[in-house]
Amino acid sequence: KMAANLNPPLAAAMAGFVQLLRKNPRLDRRRIYLTGLSMGGFGVWELLQRHPQYFAAAIPICGGGDPAQIDSLTRTPIHAFHGRKDKLVKVARTTEMIDALIAKGHHPKMNILEDQGHLCWNAVYKNVEVIQWFISQRRHDR
Repeated sequence: KMAANLNPPLAAAMAGFVQLLRKNPRLDRRRIYLTGLSMGGFGVWELLQRHPQYFAAAIPICGGGDPAQIDSLTRTPIHAFHGRKDKLVKVARTTEMIDALIAKGHHPKMNILEDQGHLCWNAVYKNVEVIQWFISQRRHDR
């Protein structure tokens, strides 16, 4: 089982997020989305694994997580991206997470961008269909 403590930067971000939720009751809690790139992509996987109840959907880019800890995120829509030519973070970090989710019966999306390297997020965030998919997701009570 994962340790209860997040690393300090991620814990600070999560504390700020929870405080924002408490101060803004008008926020649509069914439409909170999570995305990050590189180290932020790792943060996306970690937050999903530890706090899936907050997020309607996630787009991790060039990151990875612990495939042994995916049980908590099998109900969150995920669309992962990675550049095939990434020399900083191995593509396997994304594919092993997606493969683990598929093995549990989940249906995540994954795009390996064949002509992209580590800086593939520009292509991801410019893709209108990806953004439309992302914001069309809603969290349902679990």
